[in-house]
Amino acid sequence: MTSKLSDQHQRIVDAVDAAFDAQIATTRDFVAIPSTRGAEGPCQDMFGDLLRARDYEVDDWHIEVDDLKDLRGFGPIEHDFSKARSVVGTLRPTSSGGKSLILQGHCDVVPAGPLDMWETPPFSPVVKDGKMFGRGACDMKSGTIGALYALDAIKAAGLRPTGRIHLQSVIEEESTGLGALSTLQRGYRADACFIPEPTNGKLVRSQVGVIWFRLKVRGHPVHVFETGAGANAITAAYHLIQAVEKLEAEWNVRAKSDKHFGKVEHPINFNPGIIKGGDWASSVPAWCDVDCRIAVLPGWSIADHQAEIKACIAAASRDHRFLSNNPPEVEWSGFLSEGYELVDSAASEAAFGKAFDAIYGGQAPSELSFTALTDTRFYGLNYNIPSLCFGASGGGMHGFNEYVDLDSLKKTTKAMALFVAEWCGVEKV
Repeated sequence: MTSKLSDQHQRIVDAVDAAFDAQIATTRDFVAIPSTRGAEGPCQDMFGDLLRARDYEVDDWHIEVDDLKDLRGFGPIEHDFSKARSVVGTLRPTSSGGKSLILQGHCDVVPAGPLDMWETPPFSPVVKDGKMFGRGACDMKSGTIGALYALDAIKAAGLRPTGRIHLQSVIEEESTGLGALSTLQRGYRADACFIPEPTNGKLVRSQVGVIWFRLKVRGHPVHVFETGAGANAITAAYHLIQAVEKLEAEWNVRAKSDKHFGKVEHPINFNPGIIKGGDWASSVPAWCDVDCRIAVLPGWSIADHQAEIKACIAAASRDHRFLSNNPPEVEWSGFLSEGYELVDSAASEAAFGKAFDAIYGGQAPSELSFTALTDTRFYGLNYNIPSLCFGASGGGMHGFNEYVDLDSLKKTTKAMALFVAEWCGVEKV
């Protein structure tokens, strides 16, 4: 049984119900924008317009990489960053009796892949069987719009928060996290942060960090009729991939002693995600680049594990006939992100626990040791801001036919709204 709602809280919940069709329509419009890396501008335009229409104080700025490169958690940028922007809408209270809050979502999405492998077009969102399908519907545009409508519901209930709120739409969550980092560099702070990533209704207790790296292998090209006289860069790259797979196994053994991830089967995942090489089918390939991702656990040093990756590649090269005299290069190509454990968060968790109980009932939310990462790390690690991550259910993230479950989205929107009311406080307008 859920807890009996106060009159104020009941009005907030009813307001979420009343506006949910509009929330779905706004989410559909947001998902329809193909905001892949470097093309997030139209999404940021839309979100800024949504904020202005609601009389938020809007800060929309271009991100300067040089302003961020010396900050903790910075990862290198390799693509055109000239149009990169962050958008923050601020609600300032008329009285300051409550605590401040950052609500944040990211609008960047990963590539859709071959379109013919989708059942419906990825950027023409479809609602059917209680789900919304489309790239970014789950990860995490529905959560970002859910935060907006959670605050709408408080206003529709005749209330206003008594704590300062920053509602943030950031980019680069899927590759470096620099959008979130830019908001901190800009000076945005709060007593807590809440990020509605899709977590299947669980609260993230601990999450991995991630390192992106590129293996650059150079071979010796010859005509294929004399293959033995050359050195195939593609097959040499496979040798290195197998070596990193052994390193992955070693790190998973190490992870068994972690207080959160020790119970998780295979928390350290290595992925050779992009491979490019060669330029002619009848030539032994002279080059091969492999873009890779591997996880690290909270408390693990990024620099130390970068060194382990380099040592692994060097050792594997010494065992290879060609690479021993032609060692590959290792480049850092994106995430250099530490893992994050939610700590010093008793007050914010207590406030969220009340909101969760009111909507879901029963015991506290289940906890998740997350084998992916979120932007929560910047707030907790860089500025000791407790950062909660909780959101809806769905599937197909980073795959085909991505979807968000709409019933779970409605519940998480209600829980967010009640959390804001509990954490920030509310007063009658």
